[in-house]
Amino acid sequence: MRVGVLGATGRMGRATCQAVQEAADLELVAAVARATGVGELLGAGAEVVVDFSRPEATAAAGRALLAEGVHLVSGTTGLADEVMDELANLAGKADHGNLVWAPNFALGAVLAMHFAAVAGRFYPAAEVIELHHQGKADAPSGTALRTARAIAAARDRGGPAPGGGSESVAGVRGGEVDGIRVHSVRLPGLVAHQEVIFGGQGEVLTLRHDSLDRSSFMPGVLLAVRAVADRPGVTVGLEPLLGLVS
Repeated sequence: MRVGVLGATGRMGRATCQAVQEAADLELVAAVARATGVGELLGAGAEVVVDFSRPEATAAAGRALLAEGVHLVSGTTGLADEVMDELANLAGKADHGNLVWAPNFALGAVLAMHFAAVAGRFYPAAEVIELHHQGKADAPSGTALRTARAIAAARDRGGPAPGGGSESVAGVRGGEVDGIRVHSVRLPGLVAHQEVIFGGQGEVLTLRHDSLDRSSFMPGVLLAVRAVADRPGVTVGLEPLLGLVS
């Protein structure tokens, strides 16, 4: 399979290029930094493009690539809802490429999100703490947003979650996503980490995942690259590819 990479100068892009080059069944045919390089991706005959760029680049490149029948695997977060809707609609059209978008390609992170959704059914309160390198463009992370929404969807809707008191410093309790508190940390030395803390009667359950190196995302990226051609339209998250959801 012929693979191109968009956002190739970033750390995730460089890791993707290396992973594709090391895979016997894949061929790296083009690596570009920005959406202006879409012509190079198309000219090189890429069948699948992996995108780890900026939201504006993903939007522009996605429109062009999908319309030309090129499949897109994207891990760019911070995309506006209307952009996601537009790309999903394009991916669903005849003769267009398919789209796999995931906020996190680390298999452990995907499993941790799944476990969090299960635990959300049984605990009245939960908070999410996500920690990333200082260069991450969006906060909270796409993984944290997806996790919080999954917990909220799974929890008992019969009553509100326990409150946290008043704030003497504005924002100290973090932001709120569907009733779930989310806290974002940005520091040098971090890669991608998330902790979900559930509180119940007399007990606390903590789920934590740590990506210590960007190589942790590559098995999931390659899984999506190999699967995207056989998944018509749009696939959100790696859960369907791992058999966690239908």
